[in-house]
Amino acid sequence: MLPVSIGLWLLSLRSVPLDRMRDLGLLQVLPPLFWVAAALLTLGFCLALTSPRTHGAWLTGYVLALIALLHATPTLLYPTLRYSWSWKHLAVVDAMIRHGGDVPNADKFAVYNDWPGFFQLNALFLRATGLDSGVGYAAWAPVFANVLLLAPLLLLHRSVTRDRRLVWGAVWVFYSCSWVGQDYFAPQTFTFLLFMTVMALLFRQLPSSALPRPDPRRRDGWPPALLAGVVVLVATIVVSHPLTPLMLISALVAVSLPRRNRRVTLPVLAAAAALTAAWDATAARSYISVHIHHLVEALFQPDQNVASGLAATGDAAPGQTLLAWVDRGLSAAVVLLAVAGFLLRPWTRRTGLPLLAVAPLPLLVVNAYGGEMLFRAYLFALPAAAFLAAALLLPSGARQRVPRPLVLYPVFLVMLGGMVFGYYGKEAVNQFTLGEVAAARYVTEHAPPGSVIVTLTSDVPGLDMNYEQHRRIQLAYQTPEDKQRLVRQPLAGVTPFLSGATAERPGYLMLSHAQDMNAYLTGALPADISERVRSEIEGAPGFTRVYADEDAVVYRYVTPPPDGGPP
Repeated sequence: MLPVSIGLWLLSLRSVPLDRMRDLGLLQVLPPLFWVAAALLTLGFCLALTSPRTHGAWLTGYVLALIALLHATPTLLYPTLRYSWSWKHLAVVDAMIRHGGDVPNADKFAVYNDWPGFFQLNALFLRATGLDSGVGYAAWAPVFANVLLLAPLLLLHRSVTRDRRLVWGAVWVFYSCSWVGQDYFAPQTFTFLLFMTVMALLFRQLPSSALPRPDPRRRDGWPPALLAGVVVLVATIVVSHPLTPLMLISALVAVSLPRRNRRVTLPVLAAAAALTAAWDATAARSYISVHIHHLVEALFQPDQNVASGLAATGDAAPGQTLLAWVDRGLSAAVVLLAVAGFLLRPWTRRTGLPLLAVAPLPLLVVNAYGGEMLFRAYLFALPAAAFLAAALLLPSGARQRVPRPLVLYPVFLVMLGGMVFGYYGKEAVNQFTLGEVAAARYVTEHAPPGSVIVTLTSDVPGLDMNYEQHRRIQLAYQTPEDKQRLVRQPLAGVTPFLSGATAERPGYLMLSHAQDMNAYLTGALPADISERVRSEIEGAPGFTRVYADEDAVVYRYVTPPPDGGPP
């Protein structure tokens, strides 16, 4: 079934009408053959998993095929790089190369100066290879990241059980339920991979009493060379991302609770705490000192921190409301299965994985992280929670009866269905056309330093290039009064943000398809706002249309003189 499902999947991608994506993103435009391939792949994996004669290479092949089906599909279909955040991170890499390090006048991008590890590593790679940009390999980041993640996942799960079915079942559950989309070209993706590598190596050294016989290869404590390598990984995490070091410390504290684990965990915990404190007090001090009061305030708002991650569906498109409930349902199902596995499979309590699963909860309570902490907590808990869920579905031990494939199949199929809802449902704003990329490039290449660039939302590919030279304004995220004025009188709502533009430093307004879809899907602005803005601006004093195609339009603005003469 594996080669057949792969063949059907590739055939299904021959002609997909991307321009028809609306409320449900890719879900509503992928052909039936794609879903047949996904269902056949899941059935084949269930048959292979429950057969003792299946060679491990087939299980590896099924998981790699699942990664390809889920994460390579957008890359193969889209003509440009997916996600506006990936384009933003490429702009940061470019700026750091041009400035040889810290980027001056970074404004909201200054946080990347304080945690530059990921960007400097990419800058080093580009300089070493002679590539002009990382846009080519960044498009494949979701595939690469998930393939690389397979090794630490297997190592983590094999550290607590020798049941091959359970190990591969847990891996399948992880990839089938990782819907939050934190696998694109980003520091979070990079540091999560390092986090999992550190935890897998640590669990490999723990004295696990869950195994029926101790592993003779395990040593009492850390081999010096391996501990040094782990400290290097921890240091790389600390200099690359503000949140992941805290997640790592929380996980190490949780796993240190059993006395038998402390000989292994305390050296790594001490290194993580010392490195994080040193970095935050020196290199990242500028960011920490400015935002310290927000961090302190968040400590006393645990209910708001947790609720901030729940999608507000009041003004969203109908399809997005459905997606939000599917995402919540899948996440709740994973939690319930993990809790049931913890309660009904007592041996799992000795593995340390339940502690790893609950480790993100303290951070979820103390900070909202811009409304994303709930998703990040789910992501960091998922590797352990997936194992506990698999332990429930795949009983381990000689006396336990091997479940039939048709018993596992509906469960795995529902998980995969929930995954594609969460992962593909917002693709109408994540995918960009060649015209949108060309329009953004026109602006960044023609806008002189000091120009103001205005958009409706942040969903524009590449508009952050040369961000230290321009000021970007996104109308959907302004004050309620500014947004109300924009809705009532579009011209009057746009012009104040461009005031002061001169012929030497003109302002630019860019409208595009992805921005229109964001307004429609989220309800942040009326769905017809782009059309209304365009109709009022055409021919208005000071505005000149300088670029246009079917997906994007760019207006150049110069403040007209008071007497109405030529600017």
